[in-house]
Amino acid sequence: MGIRKALFIIFILLNFIPPCFAIKIGLQTQVNKTFIGASTQAQIINSDTNKLIFIMEKMKGYEFKSYRGVIAIKVDGEWKKINAKKIIIKPEENGFVSVKRKWYRGHFKVINDGLGLTVINDIPIEKYLRGVVPSEMPSSWEHEAHKAQAIAARSYAIANRGKRAKYGYDLKDTPEDQAYGGASAEKQNTNDAVSETEGIVLVCQGKIVPAYYSASAGGKTRTGGQVWSADLPFLKSVPSFDDGIKKNGHGVGMSQYGANNLAKRGYNAYQILKYFYANTKFARVRNEY
Repeated sequence: MGIRKALFIIFILLNFIPPCFAIKIGLQTQVNKTFIGASTQAQIINSDTNKLIFIMEKMKGYEFKSYRGVIAIKVDGEWKKINAKKIIIKPEENGFVSVKRKWYRGHFKVINDGLGLTVINDIPIEKYLRGVVPSEMPSSWEHEAHKAQAIAARSYAIANRGKRAKYGYDLKDTPEDQAYGGASAEKQNTNDAVSETEGIVLVCQGKIVPAYYSASAGGKTRTGGQVWSADLPFLKSVPSFDDGIKKNGHGVGMSQYGANNLAKRGYNAYQILKYFYANTKFARVRNEY
């Protein structure tokens, strides 16, 4: 049976996978101040009342800080109090927001939780992945490896939604969860890998799996039980095809170097993933946004 026909059958069998909307990525957590700008005019909206508070000028940076339980913004050298603990920063259509010297797609939320400001990128998952794949895997690598990375990263993100809910977001933007460099990290070939695998995830026993991966496993991947407290049915120990590369990371799941080496040998993304993740099938989530 050809891979396309097999995937079509799998999608039909697993069409119960729920729709997936946006994901919230924490860029800064409980900081004293932050600097934010936008490529277009951007609205600052009170998150609780949905009322417009202020319009940011395009290509102008603004400083925000925690102030007496709410938020203050510095405008033309003067601090102005915003009577809100939570604000949304919404650029015009196709606009970008600048935080931490990088450009990002989507909307932003800034929250004063009493311990400082938390800056959150609220973004559709497929656009989020554009900033993940080239941050997690060199853009010069094989295209099928990029596609495998996109599917693994999508599965991990969806399976871990709510992981860091106590901070108001789902995942961090660091390798502690997944490296995410926003629009500034995007490359056309890795964007293509995301588009070509749109919505495709790995599932085991009817659930989307957190498809763990690391840079290299040093010759052989490890089971979940070898690293954490228990084994997981989708993780097994297999030759990692990254011999000669020093182990880098937990060594569980897909070896990124191994994925690239397998792609060089002619494996496609689905064969790479089936090799590294046991007892899994592919399904497609519906992206509704």
